[in-house]
Amino acid sequence: AVNMSAPNMEERKACWGARDELWECLDRNNEDAAKCQHLRLSFESRCPQQWVKYFDKRRDYLKYKKKLESEGYFPPEATGKS
Repeated sequence: AVNMSAPNMEERKACWGARDELWECLDRNNEDAAKCQHLRLSFESRCPQQWVKYFDKRRDYLKYKKKLESEGYFPPEATGKS
């Protein structure tokens, strides 16, 4: 059974802290997940599973956006709805 009650502030802080450490590690190691495995486990154990899924998607999106921007392509959303 997954505990679906919202995490309290302390739990949220622990989750965000673990996420930030993991993301920094991935940034430093050029996305080498193996080098950050211990932080990944800590992240997964401190965050609700829904959040883990959300943050993973969020990171992929941010990386993708950064890549596009560094290649000089800006997503159409920036220019308003067509």
